[in-house]
Amino acid sequence: MSTATFWLISILALAAIALLLPRAVRGARSYLKFRGKRLVTCPETQRPAAVEVDATNAAVSEAAGSQHLELSQCSRWPEHAGCGQECLSQIEAAPVDCLVRTIVGRWYHGKACAICGRTIHEVEWLGHKPALRTPEGKTIYWDTILTEKLPELFATHAPVCWDCHIAETLLREHPELVVKRSPNWYP
Repeated sequence: MSTATFWLISILALAAIALLLPRAVRGARSYLKFRGKRLVTCPETQRPAAVEVDATNAAVSEAAGSQHLELSQCSRWPEHAGCGQECLSQIEAAPVDCLVRTIVGRWYHGKACAICGRTIHEVEWLGHKPALRTPEGKTIYWDTILTEKLPELFATHAPVCWDCHIAETLLREHPELVVKRSPNWYP
């Protein structure tokens, strides 16, 4: 290969990268923007529905120069899989606000634990997640409940920090291993 051919191929490759890179970046941003489970109000039932956008399709369409959203999952499927997906307008209008992570984080932020009273500042998504206390006094993790039921639970359940949830679970499941002492038991 001659030097001129090498430089020509190099320049063409750089030009192709320069042309394609912005599209790839837009596609990657779109993917990150639309991934994750969301909670929307179903236009048909006016009730909460848990949905997921096909983030890969959104990224590819954005990279191609147009934005096209479609659902990949919905809590009302398969019974209502043929719907018009009008709920996508809610996601387009506020993609971050309808994310389950955002909704849960906002609900817990600044609330006091119903057991110890400590303030819950932020939700640790990969670590010690807070829980909920049922009206009967049992503690449960919020992410074990169907996503579309979260608004109901947040209206009737109290926030509980991770430490208290673990202690309450141990006390409930293995009372023979727990010794309860008064707060000033030490000398």
